[in-house]
Amino acid sequence: MTNTGKISRLRYEEGCLGAHALNFIGDRWALLVVRELMFAPKRFQMIRAGLPGVTASVLTQRLNQLVQAGVVAHDDVLGVYALTEAGRALHPLLRELCRWALVMPGHDPRKFISISALMISISATVDSAAAAGSPLRAGFVSGKEGFEVALSADGLPLVRAARVPAADFVLEGSGNALAAAVYGPGPVALASAGLIGLRGDRSAAQQFTALFRLAPQTSSSSDSPEETEQALGASST
Repeated sequence: MTNTGKISRLRYEEGCLGAHALNFIGDRWALLVVRELMFAPKRFQMIRAGLPGVTASVLTQRLNQLVQAGVVAHDDVLGVYALTEAGRALHPLLRELCRWALVMPGHDPRKFISISALMISISATVDSAAAAGSPLRAGFVSGKEGFEVALSADGLPLVRAARVPAADFVLEGSGNALAAAVYGPGPVALASAGLIGLRGDRSAAQQFTALFRLAPQTSSSSDSPEETEQALGASST
C-alpha cells in the first residue's frame, strides 16, 4: 500500500493548526471520501456509490491526494482503498461536524444519505444517557454494505462493518430509508408499509431507534468559549 504523508499543494500559508489540517483534507469531497472509508476498505466504484454527486475524475484526484497525504492507503494488487491510522483518527471530527450541523438551519434529510454517513451520524444523535448500558445490538444492511451496532457502557454507538450482521434485529433498505427508520416514525411502521426490511425482534428495533433523534444532544461538558476560560493572548487554533 502507498502512504507518503505529503501535502500535494498548500492551500493556506498559515501557522494555524486548523489551516494545517485543511491543507490535507480541506478540498471539496475529501472528508466525504474519508466518511465512506471509515468502517471498511472499498474499491473505487463502491466509494463512488456513496458519493453520487462526484465525478469519476474528481474522485480519482481526491483519492490520489489523500493517498499522498497519508490519510488513505491504496492496495494496487487488490484495488482497494483503506484509511490509515491518520484517516481513522478523523472519526471524532466527522462526528462533531454532525453535531454542529444539528444546530445549523437548512438541513434536508430527504437528500441522499449513504449508509456510512448514517453510521457516523448516529454517534452524534444518540441519547447517550438513555443508551448507556443497553444490551441491544442492531444490524443495518444497504446493498452490499452491512453493519453491526452495539452500545458502550457510556451509551456510545460501537459500529462494525459486517456483511451479515449478527444482531437482535436487522434493518435493510437504502440509506435514506434506514435514516427514516432511525429518525422518523420508526422501523416497525416503515416495515409495515414495505419501505424497509425488518428481520428479528421488532420491539428491540423500536427501542433501539428511539435512542436517536435529529436534535442537539446535551453534554455534561463542553469546550465552547462560553464555558472554557481562555488565556489572554492564547491562540484559538
